[in-house]
Amino acid sequence: MADTPLVDFLQDPASYPEQPSSVALVQTHISWVFIGDEHVYKLKKPVNFGFLDFSTLEKRRFYTEEELRLNRRFSPDVYLAVVPISERRGTYRLGDDSNVVEYALRMRRISEDHMLYRLLERGAAGDDVLRRVGIHLARVYDTIASDDVARPFGGLDVISHNITENFEQTAKYIGGPLSGDAYDAIRTWSMAFLRNRADVFTDRVAGGRIKECHGDLHLQHICVDGENISVFDCIEFNERFRYGDVASDVAFLAMDLDYNAHQALADAFVQSYVAESGDVGLMDVLRFYKTYRAYVRAKVTSFMLDDAGLDEATKAKALRAAGRYYDLARRYVSRED
Repeated sequence: MADTPLVDFLQDPASYPEQPSSVALVQTHISWVFIGDEHVYKLKKPVNFGFLDFSTLEKRRFYTEEELRLNRRFSPDVYLAVVPISERRGTYRLGDDSNVVEYALRMRRISEDHMLYRLLERGAAGDDVLRRVGIHLARVYDTIASDDVARPFGGLDVISHNITENFEQTAKYIGGPLSGDAYDAIRTWSMAFLRNRADVFTDRVAGGRIKECHGDLHLQHICVDGENISVFDCIEFNERFRYGDVASDVAFLAMDLDYNAHQALADAFVQSYVAESGDVGLMDVLRFYKTYRAYVRAKVTSFMLDDAGLDEATKAKALRAAGRYYDLARRYVSRED
């Protein structure tokens, strides 16, 4: 179990073989991230949230190895190795496997200034950049098989469960960031699409489009630095969150572009992905998955409203963001096409 002495050890530049000039610590609710000059080390916290379980050393090792495996498909030059950390008599050693107490994921540091969302903020990412991202992703997905493990996640029962779960978990937000009319409209349209277009989903499975995907493909998880495109932070901790139709991943990024008022760039990205992959059938389910992804983002953002540890300013920001995601999902289902 990672503890305070270990965290202190990993904040000391002398602990690393690279000898960085400084180490910055960034925490999330599930990990510690130690940022050096050229490399980053990430440790999973010993937590269990039900959908995510890092409670034992063996589980943290497994999921750290999974994080390496899954993300190397997208960015092999960023995700480098799983590094053991040993402890003897109160002294820690990075890269020592003699008495392992924790595991770290070693990564190459990428430029924050070249994150796709930052480029868009500066007006430095146009059609050409988004088309390159589309081509890059199409080529990655082409290397991933649609196998016996993946295909069941494209079944109507699984998709229906995911949709139904969203509405069950968000009913309590009606009257807050979500209006009753929007809730009813999005639910009615989504379930009707599943019933009336069942053949489309069957075709997606038969066409080999159900794969072990990324699961969290949005603007903050893509870096474009010159000719290099890095996609990172694939979901490793829950199969149901990453297995599915490649169209769901494509729709996630397209939705995020729409949300940030870059509809033309969203279209350019989708068009380049379809052209490179030959997956013209993706267009049959794109609006369905854009709606789904907008609603999931709204749901997850709404959950912040229930967090007693957040201050009122943060909750107010979450309230506005969740409302915008719900509104976007409503706009998707209200279109005439």
